[in-house]
Amino acid sequence: MKTPQDCNDMADIRHEIDRIDAELVRTLAERAAYIDRAAAIKAVAGLPARITPRVEEVVANVRGHAKAQGLSPDLVEALWRQLIDWSIAREETRLGPDSDRKDIR
Repeated sequence: MKTPQDCNDMADIRHEIDRIDAELVRTLAERAAYIDRAAAIKAVAGLPARITPRVEEVVANVRGHAKAQGLSPDLVEALWRQLIDWSIAREETRLGPDSDRKDIR
């Protein structure tokens, strides 16, 4: 692993970006496993896939993390809202439509 300052050419940069991309995919797969477990727990509890207060809590959290890391909170929010929508759709494949569950706002 090299820091950005230690990279001397585009091959170094590309290698590090590929390494980071592989780690991001591994982390997304780990997150998906938690989403699957959440769906199982929600099924027993009769909860919907989308729980709006939690969605907004997650968004607020990642905006704070983005700001702390010097990234655009707006960009990170947009990315996470897509990730959240994908996660909710994944849960719905296991739970059925939210209309069959309690309304949690």
